[in-house]
Amino acid sequence: MAEPFLIGENMTGGYGSGADILHDCTLAVEKGEIAVIVGPNGAGKSTAMKAVFGMLNLRGGAVRLNGEDITKLTPQARVGKGMGFVPQTSNIFTSLTVEENLEMGAFIRHDDFAQTMAQVYELFPVLKEKRLQAAGELSGGQRQQVAVGRALMTQPQVLMLDEPTAGVSPIVMDELFDRIIEVARTGISILMVEQNARQALEIADKGYVLVQGRNAFTDTGKALLANPEVRKSFLGG
Repeated sequence: MAEPFLIGENMTGGYGSGADILHDCTLAVEKGEIAVIVGPNGAGKSTAMKAVFGMLNLRGGAVRLNGEDITKLTPQARVGKGMGFVPQTSNIFTSLTVEENLEMGAFIRHDDFAQTMAQVYELFPVLKEKRLQAAGELSGGQRQQVAVGRALMTQPQVLMLDEPTAGVSPIVMDELFDRIIEVARTGISILMVEQNARQALEIADKGYVLVQGRNAFTDTGKALLANPEVRKSFLGG
């Protein structure tokens, strides 16, 4: 059976010389798929995604992208291989304009990125409208659009989002999820950590429920939503 496009397999590790946070944890996503990581606070969700992006040392396991072992690569080198990462906080340059933020996203490119910027503006029309405004003046939801747009400027094959809907209203959350679905339809793989578990699993092709840094449940989004144990323990019944 062919290996998934991106896989963090049997990952064990933590930060620096501290105790392990992840224990034999596996995450995978196919081309154009949305994979969602959910679970209680402190379950290691963001840590697992950061491990895939190379932001902590693994003491066990491996990360492979399109069949290539990238376990030892720095996060910057992984961006060069086609990975984009949007952290939960401090993910935009507030003093720069929207357009300047997007241009910063194209830092690794040596070609004309006007076409990509046009695609980002098509995906997020409000950013085109506010392109000359300082990003710090935007609403929370619009800032998230800037952060996602900036990551898309690198033309990633995989887009990793750490709680993209944190602190935004339900209406803005729905809109962001709609845009994320559109991004996946272009063939980009999405790996996402999300507190709004029920809504995230509704759009997920695949879901991972983590508990204490381990895989508790792995299934399609629909199957996890229908699983009585998952519903009772993680989705409020």
